[in-house]
Amino acid sequence: MNPVPVSLPFTDRTEAGRRLAERVRPFAAADPLVLALPRGGVPVGAELARLLDTDFDVLIVRKIGLPGRPELGVGAVAEDGHVIFDDTALARMRLPRHALTATVEAERRELERRSRVYRGGRAMPRIAGRDVIVVDDGVATGGTARAALRMLRQEKPAQLVLAVPIASPEAVEALRPEADKLIVLGVPDNFRAVGEWYRDFSQLSDGHVTAILSELGSHRQRPETVRGVRIRAGGQAYLEGELTVPAAVQGTVVLVTGTGRDDPRWQAIAAVLRRSGYATLVLDLVTAAERAHRVDGVDVSVLGDRLDAAVAWLRRSTDVAERAPGILGYGSAAPAALVTAARHPRDVGAVVAYGGRIDLAEPSLPQVGAPVLVLLEGRDSFIRELGEWARRRMGAETDLKVVSGAEQLLQETQEWRQAAVEAVDWFDRHLEKG
Repeated sequence: MNPVPVSLPFTDRTEAGRRLAERVRPFAAADPLVLALPRGGVPVGAELARLLDTDFDVLIVRKIGLPGRPELGVGAVAEDGHVIFDDTALARMRLPRHALTATVEAERRELERRSRVYRGGRAMPRIAGRDVIVVDDGVATGGTARAALRMLRQEKPAQLVLAVPIASPEAVEALRPEADKLIVLGVPDNFRAVGEWYRDFSQLSDGHVTAILSELGSHRQRPETVRGVRIRAGGQAYLEGELTVPAAVQGTVVLVTGTGRDDPRWQAIAAVLRRSGYATLVLDLVTAAERAHRVDGVDVSVLGDRLDAAVAWLRRSTDVAERAPGILGYGSAAPAALVTAARHPRDVGAVVAYGGRIDLAEPSLPQVGAPVLVLLEGRDSFIRELGEWARRRMGAETDLKVVSGAEQLLQETQEWRQAAVEAVDWFDRHLEKG
């Protein structure tokens, strides 16, 4: 958790959700699900889910307050009935757990009531194998969030993230071990209460919560359209690919590799781009016949020819590339992306070259006019030197960033997540929006 300078207070909970979205985006890749803690977390989570185009629901957890001082939390009860106590606080107050039995039962009844009101007869959404983002409008003590995270951990999510606009330093330290990633926009030293950090911190009713749930459900985007494509790329070469178009398209990105397009992590990078509004054409520039015969080292100019054909097909035969698309090339396809950008400056809006020997595109580099982001691994100084050398020869705006372990893009979780968000940021900056 690395809080960054943030302008406070937030206007309202919706604005807080909007400001959380970009920080959360890299961690919403594997069939993501946003779960909001009602009531205050619901408008924050709803805005987050809307911007990231993820599934959304509530996760109902009730704070256990001190008898006579309900605002002072000493535990929480989760939707599965599990109770978590703050035993340190109880010991400090010399209060045994059994003294809270009546309070726990009352909160269980309220939890069951809210579950009926908010979710009706719906079951909890599936958690296993998904990136789950738990959202609240802020965290003071952390007891409620801790109960939620521990409950969800038992369901084996792919990644468990807690995202809140504001939190106390004490809560951050307490919650750090409970989540795989803790995202907090502000951790002020003078924190006293969540509401102090919002201009509008109006109390929400059950009606507000159900209205938000209903509205978000009724405005869910249409399913993506997916179709397999087969593109003739000269002679007897055909490229097999997949074109996926989200409901709302702001641009198009061609993702090309020479190592196989079906790896789930490579597909996940495409999914992150689509949730950001980009249609994706995913291709392997090495043909099925070459792969079957273990042909190695296809010439960069040949790969460039094939990518030329793919971009021409995309612009001629579909309605998603009226504006010049971006290209994300990985490995041996990275220099090919630069070759195509040099040959067809009007047909390529921006390039991300990930890994690979981009210096192999040397004859084409001075003609590259599209903005180029070079992503390289940090451990190999030779490859980095070649990347810097190639950058200096391009006639375009360029940037170079290090993503540790570029060669492990298709094996290591954090590397491909980082690659995805860097690519989205670059295309957001440089592609003409639809």
